[in-house]
Amino acid sequence: MEGNLEKKLLSREKKSEEEEEEEKLSLVKRVWEESKVMWIVAAPAIFTRFTTFGISVISQAFIGHIGSRELAAYALVFTVIIRFANGILLGMASALSTLCGQAYGAKEYDMMGVYLQRSWIVLFLTAICLLPLLIFTSPILTILGQDESIGQVAGTISLWSIPILFAYIVSNNCQTFLQSQSKNVIISFLAALSIIIHVSLSWLFTMQFKYGIPGAMISTILAYWIPNIGQLIFITCGWCPETWKGFSVLAFKDLWPVAKLSISSGAMLCLEFWYSTILILLTGNMKNAEVQIDALSICININGWEMMIAFGFMAAASVRVANELGRGSSKAAKFSIVVTVLTSFVIGFILFLLFLFLREKVAYLFTSNEDVATAVGDLSPLLAVSLLLNSIQPVLSGVAVGAGWQSTVAYVNIGCYYLIGIPVGIVLGNIIHLQVKGIWIGMLFGTLIQTIVLTIITYKTNWDEQVIIARSRINKWSKVESDHETTTSDN
Repeated sequence: MEGNLEKKLLSREKKSEEEEEEEKLSLVKRVWEESKVMWIVAAPAIFTRFTTFGISVISQAFIGHIGSRELAAYALVFTVIIRFANGILLGMASALSTLCGQAYGAKEYDMMGVYLQRSWIVLFLTAICLLPLLIFTSPILTILGQDESIGQVAGTISLWSIPILFAYIVSNNCQTFLQSQSKNVIISFLAALSIIIHVSLSWLFTMQFKYGIPGAMISTILAYWIPNIGQLIFITCGWCPETWKGFSVLAFKDLWPVAKLSISSGAMLCLEFWYSTILILLTGNMKNAEVQIDALSICININGWEMMIAFGFMAAASVRVANELGRGSSKAAKFSIVVTVLTSFVIGFILFLLFLFLREKVAYLFTSNEDVATAVGDLSPLLAVSLLLNSIQPVLSGVAVGAGWQSTVAYVNIGCYYLIGIPVGIVLGNIIHLQVKGIWIGMLFGTLIQTIVLTIITYKTNWDEQVIIARSRINKWSKVESDHETTTSDN
């Protein structure tokens, strides 16, 4: 059966008229056509990432005007608790990119809405499990040795953040669902509207009416939920007629395979997100820690903004690879990988040169302290290398998401980040006494090894076989199979 399916798929690919037409096109035109399709996903994704990142920055700025204790509490909640929770939910939602992307490429449109609903259920149950972190934030921070007064304010902010936790479920899944079918304009429009409203309401509630923490958090909650409501209306009220057929009882069937893929996806991305957090924690034990942490925070902030670009290309890579594998075109999938990686690398290389030569001049945008600026200048070569690696590694992670390799990449991340990168960083930073530079070099070494491993995996992959795996996954979870077979698969 599987052999016949393989022959059928390969023969169809060879005889595909679309493939023959693509081969006749010049290389330049093929790159141009692929670039247009890629940017349809990447540009809105980058813009949306920037605005979402900006919501937190704007909230932090307005809360800073309320008081230093409130600012410290907000920073604790959003950089530790919310970042941890969102890392899990965002990672798990990336499983939907595999399923919807491949289904859309295969024109199995009916099941995309079912996949979306299944992912909502899995992420909702996960969010319920994460709720104690937000409910008991204050005692948790007190046990960890934080100032009690800051911990109490953090507990209040954390309770206000519960609606934001559930907002991530809707936003992560809806954006993935729409990106898989290249309906991205609505996402960007709603993101722009959201941040405009957020700035206005934040100023009104905190500066004009002096509502304090409740005012700032109400504005933040609305900023996250306004795009969600718009996306839900767009999806369910007729703008996705092929891919949304209404709520279905099929959403409650075969949840375990979706949960397994979601868990693998969550592990893959969380291991990456927490990597940089560990860098900051390790720096707290360095000599002259205050200057080192200030300098590192500036570099991490710049790196964070650049990562929004990288995540945009990650989304583009996952969508393009999944679409082409679902369509049955291994050649187009490989070509999209090359174009996306090279495009992202060119942007990363420009930023690499920019920050390599600007050095400490960049720091004066964030601080007037000469010691901190000098420390930033000293770290600039590492920042530049980090920006360069960030232009490649997330794209390869996107390829893994599109192909459904999340569990494999999770193991790669454990090995490269936590068994190589962190130990090397600790040795260089503490034993060889390179301080924060040593820790960062170790972390970059782990990222470099991971990038090399993912490049080798991508290059060595039999993409014809990946087409067969994608088709098997689609057939296994198709509506016909769900309606007529009582057992789909345990794996």
